[in-house]
Amino acid sequence: MMRNYSLPLLIAALFALLMTLFATHFLSGYMQQVIRYMCINVMLAASLNLVNGYMGEFSCGHGGFMAVGAYVSSVLSVLLFAESKYFGAPLLSPSLAVYLFPAILLIGAVCAALAGLLVAIPSFRTRGDYLAIITIAAIFIIITLIVNLDFIGGPRGFMGMTQVVRAMEKEFNIPWMLLWIYSGMILTLWLLRRFVDSTLGKGVMAVCQDETAAEMMSVNTNRMKLVAFMISSGLAGLAGGLFAHDYGYINPNAFGIMKSTECMVMVYLGGMGSLSGAVLAAVLFTLLLESLRGLQILKWVIVPFMLIILMQFRPEGIMGNRELSDLFPKLKRFYRFK
Repeated sequence: MMRNYSLPLLIAALFALLMTLFATHFLSGYMQQVIRYMCINVMLAASLNLVNGYMGEFSCGHGGFMAVGAYVSSVLSVLLFAESKYFGAPLLSPSLAVYLFPAILLIGAVCAALAGLLVAIPSFRTRGDYLAIITIAAIFIIITLIVNLDFIGGPRGFMGMTQVVRAMEKEFNIPWMLLWIYSGMILTLWLLRRFVDSTLGKGVMAVCQDETAAEMMSVNTNRMKLVAFMISSGLAGLAGGLFAHDYGYINPNAFGIMKSTECMVMVYLGGMGSLSGAVLAAVLFTLLLESLRGLQILKWVIVPFMLIILMQFRPEGIMGNRELSDLFPKLKRFYRFK
């Protein structure tokens, strides 16, 4: 009985602790921002790990999928619940934002998943460097499209999401963005863990080992790629929607090749094919960037140098392809990880 409920109880206890610290302002505004950003990075690293780690493909387009989710959910929430110079008066009462916000995030994630579908189709005949080029092209297409859409701000960016968040806090005075971001992170990790352990997940890993052999064993490799790309890009879109509403402002340049590079660094730092590694790498990478923030541009010299050293001495990443339960088997006595 303890084994079945210990992990959910641990997650709930951690959430209750964070909510208390946030609600009582025990943590400074900066620390609260870092924790929320850390959770979003966990979502991005874990979702990209599905394609680059478990399936063995080389996708560089995560920033573009994140942009799709961020813009779709932001435009919808501002259109429905906020006064905007682009859309005028809100279509619905702002008090409804607290109830419809999850649906808006879900729509953004679905749109990002559909964008991932468009990238997955060319992947049927390409692998490695060629797929990387396709996903980079997808980023430029998405960013260029956003830049040329004046009704959502174009290159100037889009704002107004802060009004939606304030409307939710006016209805119920709790730290809503922490609630949604923490819930999104737990949903992402739970979904990916269940998927990897499912029959479809085994098919994805078969594609990683040997695509030809997998086809000979009746694995529908095209279907595996479609599902993996759509789940990965959909979760990136969900992270993008949460990121946009947390910051209150988005700009197309924030989702360019640099954002995709950050996602890939977290995946390779943690270890390919390790969900625990992706989580650990996202936490460490976020803390590293924040600790070096005072150095400004010099941090982008120090961080790559540290990564080069890590890759020289541990090219498989921190966790390799192992999970936390593989390193500490005794944890299985207390926690069910599936």
